Amino acid sequence: MVKDEAGNGIELATVRLQGTASMVMTNLKGQYNIYCNMGDSVTVVFSQLGHQTRKKTLIAFGDSMRVDVVLPPYNQTDETAVVKGMGIQSGSMVRLNTKNNDFAPSASGNAVEELVATQAGVSTHNELSSQYNVRGGSFDENCVYLNGVEVYRPMLVRSGEQEGLSIINSDMVDKISFSTGGFEARYGDKMSSVLDITYKRPEKFEAKLNGSILGGSAYIGWGNKHFSFMSSVRYKTTKYLLGSTDTEGEYDPKFLDYQAYLSWRPSKRWTIDVIGNISDNEYNFIPKNRVTNFGTIDNPRTFVVYFDGQEKDYFKTYFGSATVTHNFNPNTYLALNFSTFKSKEAETYDIQGEYWLNEATSQEELGVGTYMEHARNRLRANVMNTGLKFRTRLTGHTIQSGFDWQHEDIKENSREWEMRDSMGYSLPYDPNQLRLIYSLAAQQELKTNRLSFYLQDNWRFKNSMGLFNLAYGIRVSHWDWNKETLISPRASLGLMPSFSDNWVFRVATGVYYQAPFYKELRDTAMLNGIASVSLNKDIKAQRSIHFVIGGDYTFRLMNRPFKFTTEAYYKALSNLIPYNVDNLRIIYYGRNMSKGYAAGLDFKLFGEFVPGTDSWITFSIMSTKEKINGKTVPRPTDQRYNLSLYFTDYFPGSTRWRVTLKAALAAGLPFGAPRTGLEGKSFRAPAYKRVDLGMSYRLLNNEDRHIHSGIGKYMKNVWLGVDAFNLLGISNVNSYYWVTDITNTQYAVPNYLTGRRINARFVIEF
Repeated sequence: MVKDEAGNGIELATVRLQGTASMVMTNLKGQYNIYCNMGDSVTVVFSQLGHQTRKKTLIAFGDSMRVDVVLPPYNQTDETAVVKGMGIQSGSMVRLNTKNNDFAPSASGNAVEELVATQAGVSTHNELSSQYNVRGGSFDENCVYLNGVEVYRPMLVRSGEQEGLSIINSDMVDKISFSTGGFEARYGDKMSSVLDITYKRPEKFEAKLNGSILGGSAYIGWGNKHFSFMSSVRYKTTKYLLGSTDTEGEYDPKFLDYQAYLSWRPSKRWTIDVIGNISDNEYNFIPKNRVTNFGTIDNPRTFVVYFDGQEKDYFKTYFGSATVTHNFNPNTYLALNFSTFKSKEAETYDIQGEYWLNEATSQEELGVGTYMEHARNRLRANVMNTGLKFRTRLTGHTIQSGFDWQHEDIKENSREWEMRDSMGYSLPYDPNQLRLIYSLAAQQELKTNRLSFYLQDNWRFKNSMGLFNLAYGIRVSHWDWNKETLISPRASLGLMPSFSDNWVFRVATGVYYQAPFYKELRDTAMLNGIASVSLNKDIKAQRSIHFVIGGDYTFRLMNRPFKFTTEAYYKALSNLIPYNVDNLRIIYYGRNMSKGYAAGLDFKLFGEFVPGTDSWITFSIMSTKEKINGKTVPRPTDQRYNLSLYFTDYFPGSTRWRVTLKAALAAGLPFGAPRTGLEGKSFRAPAYKRVDLGMSYRLLNNEDRHIHSGIGKYMKNVWLGVDAFNLLGISNVNSYYWVTDITNTQYAVPNYLTGRRINARFVIEF
């Protein structure tokens, strides 16, 4: 047997004969059998991820011999060398390392989502936002869980400038699991991805203090075997970053977040977990002027605007969750959960702009006019959920099931309009009356209930081909709004072949439904620039059938571990609800009008390019299209290629200096004139190119507690850092403002994202 220090068998430990190709893995009880041709001696090597490697040399034994070995965890040291291995991914979820959050430069302040955005198949085009696209899916197709509870985000946010802090607090995170497709039945009704976050339960005192030009945070945690508590407050402001954009003015964004997590284990049988989050996000802006230079060398343009008015937005959200878990034994539990999400949102602005569009060299006027934008948009949302989850482990099987009831209560009252005057004429031009180019009025209320159930089994078994991990299950859901019942079977299979412990192969398939949430229900009818909104009772869930095949190859290069991963996928899409993207706001058609596909290849090379640090490079190619009104068009997320680099390094001869480099190169997305529909998205935005560099210096290292006096004895680490955001000073296009002259000629004026900025920061760990 291969055991841990408590005497429990270690499953899937590797047992091999040194110098030969003979290798086996332990079963779920830690037992193994291995055969060899006996010589004078044989050396047996025992290893498992997270444990120290052990070797035993056997000399001149008989026909058989029993060898039991104990593998200590890594955190114990002795004279035995420790061999670092690579994580084995036999299922659809990949584990991301939380230590990569601490030193990476972060413009949005949402470190976990920025880490996710560097993975294969994931892309982002806005450094101010935590939103990301996965394999051709929209922002709304990504499911996020916090300690097993699905979380939501505000619905009126339309730009990265307005977006505050994510609910995920990186200081409190223990585990990050992520899937880009083919995920299990226990994960909810989304079509693209799953991000599963587990918070830690500290068993001793710990604290951290962060500060930078962009804000700061304070975290404290304490606990023992029966009780743990974490609390954190965060503050963020993007005023400094927004000062690098083309539009000058008085920016006053304030994003404040408080979060607490309590876990009480009164006995081995019972656990009570409570999470609370309060988020208060305000975005105030008084624009002054804007100068944008764009075009080509042969055809340069200058766009000048003088503004009047202001914008005031707020997004207040509240999240709470309580879970009571009864552990019948170490392998079986039943958990009852209650959660609620409340959001109070308001978007109000009155902004007038007088603009000139000139030829840059001759200053010839190509267009002159004025516009005025007005909005009074308010929304209240309340989502309550009650769930019951069960899990047990039998011989070779892990069975999970769950049931959820969810109630949604959403109220919206929106008023928007836009007036344009070009060359003295109001657009659209009408000699008999003054008309607005766009107006919308919506006053809606939605109260619905959803029921969902899942049952799945993870079965591990071994035969002559190798070790298999089969996850299969079914998910059933019902929504009383449209009386639709959905059945979603899903399955994945992983194989670690017996011929080599360097390879892992995976296949997955499943039917993934995405029942509409409030935004998808809004059926907006446009007539002569006047929009009317109604909630569609006949709408159906969107469907995506996943086919995924891939594998990993682990190897050692320069005596350091590496892993190369590749996956190919195809998603058959039907009952699609088309949408347009305006910055971060997704505007749906409100009807099932199209079908399509998404197909691509993802590659990732992960490893220690520099000893002791994790780095990776990813490359993806993809195509996603849909057929609407008889015409096949690219979907708004049709990103043909995406290259991402995450690289860490230490200065030669010193572990005090640490450097983190993040780079992204992503193909431009389709775009077109506003309110032209997907058929009018005939242009491509320039590629998104960005490089961020972070450098950290370890001012104090007291992890071994060698400092016994002064304030230093209370500290664990002190880091000072400097970040260079957008190191190369590239002007990335976020969206376009369209200028129309009296001849109805339209000019797409780019709205650029943030420029180069230097950020100073510090981290103190107690």
